[in-house]
Amino acid sequence: MTDTVPAPRYTTYVPLTDLAPAPGNPKKHEVERIIESIRTHGFVDQPIADERTHTILGGHGRREALIEMQTRGERLPAGLLLDNDGGWLVPVQRGWASRSDAEAKALNIKLNKIGADGGWRPRSLAAYLEDIVTQDAELYDSLAISEDELDKLLRQVDPETLPGAINEDQAPTLHLPDDGADGLGGDSLSADDEGRTRLTTCPACGHAFTPGR
Repeated sequence: MTDTVPAPRYTTYVPLTDLAPAPGNPKKHEVERIIESIRTHGFVDQPIADERTHTILGGHGRREALIEMQTRGERLPAGLLLDNDGGWLVPVQRGWASRSDAEAKALNIKLNKIGADGGWRPRSLAAYLEDIVTQDAELYDSLAISEDELDKLLRQVDPETLPGAINEDQAPTLHLPDDGADGLGGDSLSADDEGRTRLTTCPACGHAFTPGR
């Protein structure tokens, strides 16, 4: 008979009041945007526990958002459970333990930084945005993409190569006025950018909308 090997990582439901934040957590959060996301999609991104320190390393913003939602008397978000006393139980990834305080702090930073550092694939992102804005304008608004961000993105992508365009099979053409550090082509504007209207037209379908409402 083979012994069962414990899973190196597993999910368990933990009382929200028991989620202890890492001391001095350096990450700031847009709590209202996190609340809106949880309301819309449910709770889909588990906090990560450190078994050595008994604190969480990832998920501080989600913890703050859930506490605020519970304080406001909002209903239980999808993905959470209720305990016998009506408390909120949160799914948490367990099984990882830091070897030192320094390692715990390093992973805390990495969990917040590495994903953002990767940037975006302009053509794929533009295609995603086109699909979202034409199918559900409220979902697009929830992304909170500013007009400047969208303008920089669309200046990199040939609209005729996006899905639904006449020449979508053509290799994408990127327009990069500058190799800016922001990953979206820098801040330089072409002559055509002067006086750009605040209404933005989707490059693939022609739908006009106001970005970043």
